[in-house]
This record gives sequence, structure tokens and C-alpha cells, in this order.
Amino acid sequence: MISPPSGGPGQGGGYGYPQPGATTGGPGQGGGYGYPQPGATTGGPAQDGGYGYPQQGTGTWTATIGPDRAYFMAMMQRSGPEATGLNLPAYSPEQQRALTGNQITIGRRRHSTGETPDIDLSVPPEDPGVSHQHAVLVQQPDGSWAVVDQNSTNGTTVNGGEEPIQPFVPVPLQDGDRVHVGAWTTITIRRG
Repeated sequence: MISPPSGGPGQGGGYGYPQPGATTGGPGQGGGYGYPQPGATTGGPAQDGGYGYPQQGTGTWTATIGPDRAYFMAMMQRSGPEATGLNLPAYSPEQQRALTGNQITIGRRRHSTGETPDIDLSVPPEDPGVSHQHAVLVQQPDGSWAVVDQNSTNGTTVNGGEEPIQPFVPVPLQDGDRVHVGAWTTITIRRG
């Protein structure tokens, strides 16, 4: 997983974006994940909407997390013999989570270190197809969200796509988009 660097004034604020209140510009100071960094002064912490950009008043975003039968069946058809032992959980209540902060990590708890992602898919019924550090939801400059696969073993797809998204490349999400990870988990992103 890519972790945003930390530090004092003048150091990066994560994913190539400046700390709130820092002045940027000049060659070689890319915005990270393919976003160019404008040579502008960002607002202070009260104006920060994520990665040094002002919040645009887009409202709140939520994620609904749960097993998805259609996604599971599609995965089974594409998988090899190693997937024959997988079964969709008989019952697993959907979870809802407000998307707050600059990033939301998706994965499974690492028992050896105690490292726990924000969306922990190791809780029963554990999705065995999810990597420990699978993907990250990243807040965008306009307050919306994008998903970034962290070079996971089984990949991340969006809206039922057959091909996984490219690792470390943000894919912007719209209201109602579905992020598929693991063997059966779908995370539906909603605005408001």
C-alpha cells in the first residue's frame, strides 16, 4: 500500500499533494496519480477538502459493503480450479460507512502486525480473495472519490467490468458506482 508521507511544512501531504497551507509549483512537483500539481497556494486546514484542495461542498459520501451474488457468479466463471471451494456466504449483513478524511483503505486485517484497514473484509464471513492491502478510496480535488488498486493479488473491478483496473491508477467514481474486490464483495459508493 502506498502511504502518504508525513512531515512538517513544505513536505508532501500525501500522493504528491502538498500539506495544507504549503506553496507549490515548479518543475518536478507532480500532483501524484497523474494529476498535475498547479503552482498555487492552497488554503489552510479549515478549507482543506483533501490533498490540499478546497472542499467544493459536494455533500457527504457513503459506502455500502456486502456480498454480491452476481459478482460472485461472474468471478466463479472466470476463475480456475482454485476457486471451486469458494461459497457465497449464506448471510452477511451489509455494512454502511461514511467516507471521511482523505483516504479509506480496503483489505483484510494482518494478524501478525495488527494492521487493520478502514474497510476490514477479514471479519466473518471473511472474503478470502481480498488482499491485506487491496485498494484505497481516495478523495479527489472536487470532493468526489476515486478507487486505486494497490497491486492486489486478485485485482479490483468497477461496475461489473471483466478486466481489473490498473494498479496505482485512480479510477474516478460516480454516485452509485460499484467497486468489486475479492471473491464476492461489492462496495457501492453513494453521494448524499
